[in-house]
Amino acid sequence: MRIALLSYSTKPRGGVVHTLALAEALAALGQDVTVWTLGRGGDSGFFRPVDPAVRLRIVPFPDDPGGETVGERILRSITTLRAAFDPTPYDIVHAQDCISANAVGRCVRTVHHLDHFTTPELAACHERAITDPYAHVCVSRSVADELTAGWGLKAEVIPNGVAYERFATTDPAARASWRSRLGPYVLTVGGIEPRKGSLDLLEAYALLRTAHPELSLVIAGGETLFDYRDYRARWETRAAELGVEPVVLGQVGDHELPSLVAAANAFAFPSTKEGFGLAAMEALAAGVPLVVRELPVLREVFGSAARFAATSDDLAYALGAAVSHDDPVRRAAGRELAARHTWSEAAGRHLAFYRSLR
Repeated sequence: MRIALLSYSTKPRGGVVHTLALAEALAALGQDVTVWTLGRGGDSGFFRPVDPAVRLRIVPFPDDPGGETVGERILRSITTLRAAFDPTPYDIVHAQDCISANAVGRCVRTVHHLDHFTTPELAACHERAITDPYAHVCVSRSVADELTAGWGLKAEVIPNGVAYERFATTDPAARASWRSRLGPYVLTVGGIEPRKGSLDLLEAYALLRTAHPELSLVIAGGETLFDYRDYRARWETRAAELGVEPVVLGQVGDHELPSLVAAANAFAFPSTKEGFGLAAMEALAAGVPLVVRELPVLREVFGSAARFAATSDDLAYALGAAVSHDDPVRRAAGRELAARHTWSEAAGRHLAFYRSLR
């Protein structure tokens, strides 16, 4: 089967990680897979090497000519990808986000999570990317139920896979290097933005420090298409008011990420919206205690393998418990849960779904 998977970026965001892993797993099953994306900032490749069995089509996306709004950048992204993409060679065209779904027309769409945008161009992009595709995939039942409740659409539920061995068997020297550099730390991955609950985590960290002054809060990742400068400024102001100085690493090299995760004393995942929580599942694979936001989707995905928190106070308490008390039963449950989510299984289910559509 000739399959086109489309994403909006080459950077290490969750949907892009998903796209590449799914493409490689489909290719391993003997399928002819091409990944299409936009090469932002002069990128000519993805953030990590991709199996040569997967074809790559990276469409140049020139830098902002100056003064471009988020809405204008979204529209330019759609126009650029639409002009380059030809669907005729493919049996299945599968878009992984609203930009690519708007660009390619008739397609299968994975709805990773649902957003509520106030920017008109973004709101319209989001709506069309839900209503226009002829078939839908969701990575959790909770998001599929939202799709049904809000739009009357039925989605196939296919959970994410996880690169279990990559996070479960990290290099001891690399872990030791992170610990030497950072000391004991709570890690979060995804940058500083509203959806990641960054302000709530900051408040929780200030509370946590009263009992655990030795702990750092380390924030990795954060590559995004959107403009969160105002939110970042509020976050920085609040950090100064609270007298805390989190360590903001920014984007971490793909080869360095597993050891950074595995060396953490706990992993915080206070997102306000998620579809699955791939970064949190990777932390479980690494055997790291996990604290997540109290959300139906995260209850569905993580169950007894995680601690849950609804407020900043709850988050501080749960993180304190995670770093203070070894819980081998919960850790074993987390590793077992992560090991069950394979990309081979996810690819096989996608392939069966594609065949059902023909």
